[in-house]
Amino acid sequence: MPSAASRCLSTTATISPIQPLQPDLHERAWASIPHPNLPLIATAHAKSVTVFSLSTLSCHSNLTGGHTRSVRSVAWKPGLPSHNLCLVSGSFDATAGLWRWEGDATAAASNGAAPDGNEVEITASGRKVRSQDGEESSRVDDRDWEFTLVLEGHDSEIKGCAFAPSGAYLATCSRDKSVWIWEDIGASETDDEWETIAVLNEHEGDVKAVAWCPDVPGRNSRRQYSSDVLASASYDNTVRIWREDGDGEWVCVAVLEGHQGTVWGVEWEPRPKDGRFPRLLSCSADGTVRLWTLEEEPDEDNDGFGTGSRSSLGGIPNTMRRSPREEWTCTAVLPTAHDRDVYSVSWSKDSGMVASTGRDGKVALYKEVDSPPPSLAVFEGQNDFQRSMVTPIPTAWELLTTMPNSHGPFEVNHITWCRRYDAGSEKRGDEEMLVTTGDDGIVRSWQVQVDDAPEAGGLEQHV
Repeated sequence: MPSAASRCLSTTATISPIQPLQPDLHERAWASIPHPNLPLIATAHAKSVTVFSLSTLSCHSNLTGGHTRSVRSVAWKPGLPSHNLCLVSGSFDATAGLWRWEGDATAAASNGAAPDGNEVEITASGRKVRSQDGEESSRVDDRDWEFTLVLEGHDSEIKGCAFAPSGAYLATCSRDKSVWIWEDIGASETDDEWETIAVLNEHEGDVKAVAWCPDVPGRNSRRQYSSDVLASASYDNTVRIWREDGDGEWVCVAVLEGHQGTVWGVEWEPRPKDGRFPRLLSCSADGTVRLWTLEEEPDEDNDGFGTGSRSSLGGIPNTMRRSPREEWTCTAVLPTAHDRDVYSVSWSKDSGMVASTGRDGKVALYKEVDSPPPSLAVFEGQNDFQRSMVTPIPTAWELLTTMPNSHGPFEVNHITWCRRYDAGSEKRGDEEMLVTTGDDGIVRSWQVQVDDAPEAGGLEQHV
């Protein structure tokens, strides 16, 4: 049977520019994070965060004055109503800042500007409005963005921040080699009171990124400890997986080893198939993107294996606490597309395609294809259920296309899939696009067109 590398591509793709988001930031920009529900995307750059409207691809507001050094990362708090937005910024000044919006965010996002058509700059001390003729005025408006809280504790630069799917936990990671987990203990959605519930110090190098497993079917399959799962990527060339144990302590349940350089980013599978536990992508300075799969154990109700409350010996209840250690396997190294560090990877919820970018300025696009059949020796003595749940099956991926020099000669620091809401979209809010963020200070948007080969039916679609 031909290998994945030698098979003819069943699908090809092209990446074409839509338009850069305006204005040009004129300085290195680190990452752009789309809001989970609204047509907004937040970009970290310099000592500020610029929020763009995805409807107009223009600036909605600029948040400044909360940090004394560059803002490296941003995260939107999920699960809030559209009139109550919460954004966290992680900075090289070793703090994380909490920003809140209380107003008509839906209308503002749709219009792409303040209700009066002026650009809004939000500072830690107030609100500055720049009119269309360039004149400025300052006023405090409680209905708009406000810098409400500073989270302190890290000894050095914060490199990443991320909210758990419920919004109850915030993870921050730092050059000080630690991951901190904060819990929202406020009495209401707008009551900002947070406490540190864990400081995780097992990495041996800078921690570059953190990502929470999405709340999807299959995530709660390992019932002996918390369903909340956190992944962290580090300068020590590893990825670590963290969960809360039965005593309420956050513990490292797995160390993912295989990369030969700094792991710059991690990305969870947004929509796993067949109820399986989400897989994890990691990208590295070694120029590779790796796919990791959890070796799941079947439920005891299914042939007496796994993590149920009864043992397989005569149905005797098992009161012994199981070890929280997990086995993760690298089930794929995506086809080589980059010749330098891969800084960022993003996995589409809609199409299942993966996009990557990095130091070489390329954007690469991949698609998972049918896996080759596993060796029969692997499955000897196992039934179909055990085969599907215990042994991770290697997967095959095709490189659909690469686009060099996406930001000219500049490095590209981040890539993400997000919804299109601009006027050029055929299905606003349903169609996808890519957004890249680079050292040139430009946030660029891209349309992806997928073409199936004639033998696959000659289909064409936009994502």
